[in-house]
Amino acid sequence: MKLQNKVAVITGGNSGIGLATGHELKAQGARVVIIGRKPDAVAAAATEIGGGTLGLVADVSNVAALN
Repeated sequence: MKLQNKVAVITGGNSGIGLATGHELKAQGARVVIIGRKPDAVAAAATEIGGGTLGLVADVSNVAALN
């Protein structure tokens, strides 16, 4: 649990390497926040990672969309 009391923010966390990273960081004790563009995929990934994972829908390539 070396990441206990830490927060990990993962862009593109709803699939592929980002999703796998979310699982690993959660297993190491981090609170996980994932960001993705597709609402359904973000919600499913947050549920899959579990443990209070927060899923946010945003396009991080568009700075105006992050406000």
